[in-house]
Amino acid sequence: MLGDSLSAAYGIDSDAGWVALLRQRLAADRRGYRVVNASVSGDTTRTARNRLGPALAQYQPSVVIVELGGNDGLRGLAFEEMESNLEAIIAMSQRQGARVLLTGIRLPPNYGPAFNTRFEALFERLAQKWQVALVPRLLASIDDRPALMQADGIHPNAAAQARILENVWPQLQPLL
Repeated sequence: MLGDSLSAAYGIDSDAGWVALLRQRLAADRRGYRVVNASVSGDTTRTARNRLGPALAQYQPSVVIVELGGNDGLRGLAFEEMESNLEAIIAMSQRQGARVLLTGIRLPPNYGPAFNTRFEALFERLAQKWQVALVPRLLASIDDRPALMQADGIHPNAAAQARILENVWPQLQPLL
């Protein structure tokens, strides 16, 4: 798992995060997968790209879930850089023999419809270009429900974590 605060269980107990719930589900199903959460709160596609090589070498994953881009978007970083970094992350993972699952994210509406549409389309374009699985919106049916979000309105709370896993599972399961 290569992600940012949404996968690093920001603001909640790490054992309650969706990646920990994934670990529990795979263990219960006796699938034999080891789940490594290499997510770092605040990560951008650039910082994650820079630390991916050593993580691939150390863990040799068969599947890499890429949950990145939200911090790039929130900081207004160039779309071209974000796309280039995500392409490099996908390419590096595939060269190591890993299947890739890319997760998209929706930015807050105050960024405007044009920016948000372009941002969301980037994930779809990359998934098609690189022929990787895509979860179009990691926080679908979550980020529009205040009861499932922390006070900052950006990070999901503990009650939302099982829903995040359910958003990811249909695209992840065929890769396992």
